[in-house]
Amino acid sequence: MVLISSTSALGNRGQANYSAAKAGIQGLTKTLAIELGRFGVRVNCVAPGFIQTAMTQQTADRLGVSFEDFEAAVAAQVPLQRIGQPDDVAGVIAFLCSDDAAYVSGQVVYVRGGP
Repeated sequence: MVLISSTSALGNRGQANYSAAKAGIQGLTKTLAIELGRFGVRVNCVAPGFIQTAMTQQTADRLGVSFEDFEAAVAAQVPLQRIGQPDDVAGVIAFLCSDDAAYVSGQVVYVRGGP
């Protein structure tokens, strides 16, 4: 199983409800890994940061800034100096579902271009 959370689980101004829900998914991941491991079920979580999607486009629209300016401002704060793409998240999920991750369970992997 691969559950999807968000870096918002670490805290996000103005989104206490969203942050709490995403943190809950991370706790659920760890608990399910403990409970289901004896049945051979691996449970992990992927927590994306800023990923270029329709949702992030809507955020820029809501803030009244161009998406390009919004992306540039975010990218400047990311150690890899770029915005995440959906394929960045998909690659991590594919790894966690593969035999290469056969001994990985109960982990939260942040896909955010840096620590």
